[in-house]
Amino acid sequence: MEERKLNVRGRKQPEPYYCEKRPMTRKALALLSGGLDSVLAARLVAEQGIEVVCLAFVIGFAAKDNSRFERHVRETAENAALPIRVIDITSEFLEVLATPSHGYGANINPCIDCKTLMLKKAKEIMEKEGFSFVITGEVLGQRPMSQRREALDMIVRDSDLKGKLLRPLSAKLLPETEAETKGIVDRSRLMAISGRSRKPQLEMAGRYGMKNFAQPAGGCLLTEPGFAAMVKDLIMHGGIDLDGLAILKLGRHFRVDEKTKIILGRDEKENEAIAALKKAGDIMLRLSVDPGPYALLRGDASEENIRKAASLVISFSKKKSLPEAEVEYWREEENIKTLKVSPFSLSEIKNMRI
Repeated sequence: MEERKLNVRGRKQPEPYYCEKRPMTRKALALLSGGLDSVLAARLVAEQGIEVVCLAFVIGFAAKDNSRFERHVRETAENAALPIRVIDITSEFLEVLATPSHGYGANINPCIDCKTLMLKKAKEIMEKEGFSFVITGEVLGQRPMSQRREALDMIVRDSDLKGKLLRPLSAKLLPETEAETKGIVDRSRLMAISGRSRKPQLEMAGRYGMKNFAQPAGGCLLTEPGFAAMVKDLIMHGGIDLDGLAILKLGRHFRVDEKTKIILGRDEKENEAIAALKKAGDIMLRLSVDPGPYALLRGDASEENIRKAASLVISFSKKKSLPEAEVEYWREEENIKTLKVSPFSLSEIKNMRI
């Protein structure tokens, strides 16, 4: 800043009011999950004349199809007349998933660490691009793990957003943020929602004419017991990477030993998808003649494990009532081999099923 001129008495003239301290900008980032709470929170702030840009983070578990999740959040933002950016942080989230600082929820959902990661990414954008604060749709007491008061405080602390994180739906029950104390946001126009009742949000949605939104729990696959079991199995047996995540969303999964899994397609579409994910060293199997499930064997491709995979193929095909049937298998498709095996009993299948 230039040195101020001296007045006639030799004293510095007072700075003009506009030089005292740069005011907060009227720009905010809003985390958008595609659910009702997050879009309502963004709308509440945008209606105060504040520029709100939505951020939707792809972590790989919001839906079985990432493109479907992206379409949904874009439609949600468009219906709310809000701009949106979709950012893929799957690789970073997989590291969090393997060793979350605050543990898991009822299944294998690291909700506190997940939200913290997203907010850290939002903070980076906020500081780089001149936004003043961040908005989330969290509601005090709505979820037992991540929306208790203690958890909300931990998220603020761990994301380093003290005073910069506004939760409009529960704002009147929480400490004022800088945006409120400085008059950027009118606190009287925010909400004081708490608990698990959805009535206040549904009434707001009705006033806004909102209909297309995800249900509570966010649709996260990590909260589904069956899927969570498969994720736990993968983490326990070597960890999870992008390849492992892609195949987790397909077929039936079986563990035959510490190093080896078998994934069985449930229909033609899954058969094609599983075959497309085959890596060098994997073994593919299918019935020699009739249609049926494809199997991918990943791990120890011993003769015994190949036979187990072949038996599973038969066990989930129309030939399961036969004493034995022929299955073909290959590591490279130009070198297909065949073998005859018997189907497994129900108890044998249950022992291997993840």
